[in-house]
Amino acid sequence: MLKNNTKVKPAPKNAEQLQQLDEIDRQILHLLQNNSRIPSAELARRVNLSAPGLQKRLKKLEESGIIEGYVTLVNREAIGLDLLCFAQITLAHHRPEYVGQFCDRVKELPEVLECHHLTGEFDYLLKVVVSNRQHLERFLFDKITRIPGVDKIRTSIVLNEIKASTSLPLPEAAIDSVSLSENE
Repeated sequence: MLKNNTKVKPAPKNAEQLQQLDEIDRQILHLLQNNSRIPSAELARRVNLSAPGLQKRLKKLEESGIIEGYVTLVNREAIGLDLLCFAQITLAHHRPEYVGQFCDRVKELPEVLECHHLTGEFDYLLKVVVSNRQHLERFLFDKITRIPGVDKIRTSIVLNEIKASTSLPLPEAAIDSVSLSENE
């Protein structure tokens, strides 16, 4: 089986690497995005490669930063993180020291799954998971409001998660010839 939960390399720096992907690379990426635990022998069979040929391609994809790592997706509700929220953060000051301090502190918070610096009405959008409303209140007041420079916080609680995908879209030509069925 392929390694799980490992960080490989930083993301590619330009779109040039995407253009270097051939049909087989795209098929490999498609299959791995749907099941990163697919056994190497099965993956090689599904893309019509030998085991050494597959390993060579995987190494190239990892070293180029196209494959950043392999992860296990955990059902957040199954481990008691029932509340998914989005927090819109506005900073009072945009001086580098405040921005840097905000970013550094947010990176340390396990409740924050994602942090995005945006244009528009607010400065940052945080995707947050907590166990319940009380946990959310403690998170906001004990952690976020204590970060120097935080001016405004608007929080939205997710009522229903319509789509949550970790798979990136790949060119259709690459996936048409690859079946996701394990029975083939």
